[in-house]
Amino acid sequence: MSVVRSPLNDNDLRTTGDALQGALVDVLDLSLVAKQAHWNLVGPRFRSIHLQLDEVVELARAAADRLAERAAALGVNPDGRADTIAKTSGVPAFEAGWVKDTDVVNSFIEAFQRIITRMRERVDATEKSDPVTQDMIIEVTQELEKQSWMFQAENVGA
Repeated sequence: MSVVRSPLNDNDLRTTGDALQGALVDVLDLSLVAKQAHWNLVGPRFRSIHLQLDEVVELARAAADRLAERAAALGVNPDGRADTIAKTSGVPAFEAGWVKDTDVVNSFIEAFQRIITRMRERVDATEKSDPVTQDMIIEVTQELEKQSWMFQAENVGA
């Protein structure tokens, strides 16, 4: 049952809804992995990376809210449940226990590469189905690419 009438036709709504749901799951998982890393980070660059991970969490949570609200506004039920995230996220698994600062940086470089690739696919998918959603996904992708650059810069000289 849909309680919200979408301005999109069924085909465009399906494409757009899939893109929003996939983006939602990826950024929610990114926020969880970033908090896990934040709590278990060790090493000489602890403080700077610890604070950087907080920025990632803040960015991801804000993006998740925007994406979920866009989906709801179009009449698509956003699904941010833990089991949905676990089954469909593109974020690589993060190891348990204490993790060295260099390993955290490398993990996040890989995570950003995967998520950004998936986000860019969503940008392409929504070009015709819903340019408004496409703009939102482009915005989130831009923020993710900035964080990716910052983590890659951490590796210089490491």
